[in-house]
Amino acid sequence: MRTDGPVYDAGMTQPRQLQRAQVQRRTLVVVVCSQILGGAGLAAGVTVGALLAQDMLGSASLAGLPIALFTLGSALAAFTVGRVSQRWGRRIGLGIGFSAGGLGALGVVAAAVADQVPMLFLALFVYGAGTATNLQARYAGTDLAPDSRRATAISIAMVATTLGAVAGPNLVEPLGDLARSLGIPPLAGPFLLAAAAYLAAGLILFVFLRPDPFLLAKRLAAAESAAENTTETADAPAKTAAADANSAPAPGTGAYIGATVMVLTQIAMVAIMTMTPIHMLAHGHGLGSVGLVIGLHVGAMWLPSLVTGVLVDKLGRISMSIAAAVILLAAGLVGAAAPGDSLGLLILALILLGVGWNVGLIAGTALVVDATVPQNRPRTQGGIDVLIALAGAGGGAMSGMVMAATNFAHLSLGGGLLALLLIPVLLWARRR
Repeated sequence: MRTDGPVYDAGMTQPRQLQRAQVQRRTLVVVVCSQILGGAGLAAGVTVGALLAQDMLGSASLAGLPIALFTLGSALAAFTVGRVSQRWGRRIGLGIGFSAGGLGALGVVAAAVADQVPMLFLALFVYGAGTATNLQARYAGTDLAPDSRRATAISIAMVATTLGAVAGPNLVEPLGDLARSLGIPPLAGPFLLAAAAYLAAGLILFVFLRPDPFLLAKRLAAAESAAENTTETADAPAKTAAADANSAPAPGTGAYIGATVMVLTQIAMVAIMTMTPIHMLAHGHGLGSVGLVIGLHVGAMWLPSLVTGVLVDKLGRISMSIAAAVILLAAGLVGAAAPGDSLGLLILALILLGVGWNVGLIAGTALVVDATVPQNRPRTQGGIDVLIALAGAGGGAMSGMVMAATNFAHLSLGGGLLALLLIPVLLWARRR
């Protein structure tokens, strides 16, 4: 019977550490490959989801609904992927999540061809599984990482998303031309790329993420626990390992602080990002300009990760979380002050928005990983990502209503000020 890798005797410390390092390197390679594809998949919904809904609904007031729908879908997927990963490992959980996202993207294309709004909403909900899985994959890089390099491992997984995420929005026009030649509405073209990218990412994880990093981390943790109890009675190690396997201790306080950081940064980022394409089109910018701005924004969400991860490991999780709040406030202020026809200032605002989200996500994720153990880690991570997804759904849904009632400047300023709520929470956490 095949296993996910050899299980070493409790006394074999060197082989265990060697295996951990080897599998960690292999895991990061596989995760990087899947994240490149995953980035291309998630960019479709971010770039043209609101525009497609506006075109099919004939109203801008509900243009934030697609973001809300696929973010709600990502909430359900985050919960499911977390539970599946806890029981069967990252390979199965992440593979299923990406595959579901690919099927949802195909459903969006079919809904656009049939001009069926209810089908579009359902498909966008399923498509959200890809977004959740793309985020959950960052945790796979931490299962076997040394404690002092967890944020760096998160950043390696995230930075790989940049290639696909930046290329996706800038392919809006050629993909639209391809879709038109196939008899498909042009705004559905990017979802063709999303379907292929998500399905390929799922296949890569299914086939190559062996041994499973989380299952191996659990076995190594059990072996280390048994080694610590070798001075006890002969059956103590077995009892300890069994207890470790069956118990699920509560996560530490850091998990709740990390969740707060990620939730507030998600709301601020999604609310402003969702309405930016609508704001730009209303002020005479073309689809090419929209693709450029969103592409640079998505790049700023992922590309700084390698630097961000090192800084989080060196300067600390709390300090970098405070930095995220300050950067998001700056993004909101620039977006509020930028004239509607100023492409340069809109680019600056969206880049700052992406960087602030990146810093908050990596710092918050590191806080969560630090405060959990293998017995509760994927389940806790999935639950927190549910909160992040629901926060994004609320931000996406409300952004359209705020935009219709006021304007983009008020929306941007509100998002920036919201991020400031992080600072009192983080100062309290630092005192503790």
